[in-house]
Amino acid sequence: MTANDDKNAPTGDVAADSGPNGASTQAEAAEQQAEPAPADDAGRGARPRSGAAWFAVLLALVAAGMAGGAWFDARKRIDGATETLAQRVQALEGQQGRLRSLAQEAQQSTQALQGKLSTLEVRVADAQAQRAAIEALYQELSRNRNEWRIAEVEQMVDIASQQLDLAGNARGALLALQLAESRLARRDDAAFAPLRTALARDIEKLKALPAFDPGALGQRIERLAVSVEALPMAFDERPVRTSATGGGGPAPSSDAWYARLWAEVWREIRQLIVVRRVESPEPPLLAPTQAYFLRENLRLRLLSARLALLTRDAGAYRDDLQVAQTWIKRYFDVRSARTAEVLAQLEELAAAPLQPELPSIAGSVNAVRALDARSGRGS
Repeated sequence: MTANDDKNAPTGDVAADSGPNGASTQAEAAEQQAEPAPADDAGRGARPRSGAAWFAVLLALVAAGMAGGAWFDARKRIDGATETLAQRVQALEGQQGRLRSLAQEAQQSTQALQGKLSTLEVRVADAQAQRAAIEALYQELSRNRNEWRIAEVEQMVDIASQQLDLAGNARGALLALQLAESRLARRDDAAFAPLRTALARDIEKLKALPAFDPGALGQRIERLAVSVEALPMAFDERPVRTSATGGGGPAPSSDAWYARLWAEVWREIRQLIVVRRVESPEPPLLAPTQAYFLRENLRLRLLSARLALLTRDAGAYRDDLQVAQTWIKRYFDVRSARTAEVLAQLEELAAAPLQPELPSIAGSVNAVRALDARSGRGS
């Protein structure tokens, strides 16, 4: 009935539509009347078409499931990638923070290093200035080192000359000349050849002198001058006491009291008066003050002999020793062992051979002065 109603409905509609478009409406109605024929064919093939529909639905479901699985897998991968990316972004942010702190520390270190660098630059500039000053001073010293060496050698030669002329110290003069020659030998310069030749000649002269030690003789004389204070004077001699029964007086009697009294009186008288033979025409009796000045003059004579020994004055040396011997023999007790020892030492000192005349080192003095004049320093 439904189909018939559907078939009849278009017809009524067509009939109702009888307007200006009536021709077209009729044509459509004719087409609709012609369509029920395929519907019967669809009724006959409805079952096969339903299987294909189910297959299509199944395929659609499978495709939808596969699409859903692919979507879920893609979604899962996207979530994992997003989470990994978020972790990496967080790690990068942490690293960025650390890098920022490191950059700040590096900046601070750079500023500190810049301050130190500026300080070092200032110090380097000061060091360069000092180096330039030292180099200039060294060049100045290098230009004047020959003059300095000549002045040094001249001073040593003057010391050697003073040792010979004033102190008579040949060994000291020899050491001074050898030191001067060694200073010149360090610099092999042809300009120093004449001076080195003169120094070598004077050194050989001093080495050829015989061995002589004036210091030992001077010490002996000084000890003698000290011992003068203990020498006994000639008038200090005490008379020898005679025995109670010595000759010259009456023999006391054992039974006469007046005889014993006379013997005692006579003994006292003999002790008050002493008679002695004096062989010297002048009596050596001196007052205490004169004895003091005698000892002082004798000491001065011995010290003068020591000074003459140091100055190589042989005549004055022997004269002073001879005068000292004469005074000791005249005014001091020659029978004393101490006086005899002093006289023996004075005789040995007077007989000791003095050193001959010392050589002159005028050649070295003239050579160093000539070299000094050529160098332009002036003496």
